[in-house]
Amino acid sequence: MRRFIKKLKFILITVFMVITLVASNEINYSKIAQENQILNACTINNTVACLEIYQKPILPTPFPNNPQTEQERFLSAIATNLPEIPQPNSYEYILLRAYGAAFVDPDPTVKFPSKVVFNNEQETEIFQTNLTMDKIIGTNNCYLQQSAALALNKARSQQNIPLKSGYGASDCTRNYATNLRFWRKYANKNTLDKVREGKETAILGVVAPPGASQHLWGLAIDLRVSNTKQRQALYDNGWFQTVENDIPHWTYLGVNADNLASLGLKNKVVRGISYWLTPI
Repeated sequence: MRRFIKKLKFILITVFMVITLVASNEINYSKIAQENQILNACTINNTVACLEIYQKPILPTPFPNNPQTEQERFLSAIATNLPEIPQPNSYEYILLRAYGAAFVDPDPTVKFPSKVVFNNEQETEIFQTNLTMDKIIGTNNCYLQQSAALALNKARSQQNIPLKSGYGASDCTRNYATNLRFWRKYANKNTLDKVREGKETAILGVVAPPGASQHLWGLAIDLRVSNTKQRQALYDNGWFQTVENDIPHWTYLGVNADNLASLGLKNKVVRGISYWLTPI
């Protein structure tokens, strides 16, 4: 029994040491929860054998059982779709703040990348190859993930909602090369370095850095929306504006507006436009 108590004290001390190191590692919330369950079982069983089998220190559960703050609700909501949360203040975290609202979508048929930004065209193509896509009715080669396309087609059947360009594919799902082309149109060779350092964020409301656009995921579209009836039809079908200052950009969130606050998203009105933004 003394040996058991000694080992248990060692593990508890180690837990506190590990907490201080969490910031240097990406957090896998589902794995942490599973490992905590194992440690709890060991403690309840009160057996030395259990501890000898499972010696690995365990991090504390990152969320309370009932998340209260916007940030807690948001991180809890996206954990299923984005198990690896980027380290705060990293480049990926900056991109998650700008474009991460889409990850709250609870629709199990919607697919998300395993990280916030694709490194190159090959990674983008691998992800897009595995998507189930549908065409937006009345457009020229405009495709979105099936659930997003069905919802948008329904909204457009209720109201006349034209694409930004009128009909073009560039308003819908884009490839890596198109994302890169738009970035180079609006940003200079030093802009990306400034974004990575956290010194430039305004550009993120104009154009997404290479590999970071929601358009790569098949869950975003650029539209021309000019009245409340159009907006309401989009809201009723799970489409919202989630990138501050990018007025034409709409994101498929797959839920009713009444549910967005419970998922941690915060509403911000800028020059009369209502955006649903991440709280991180």
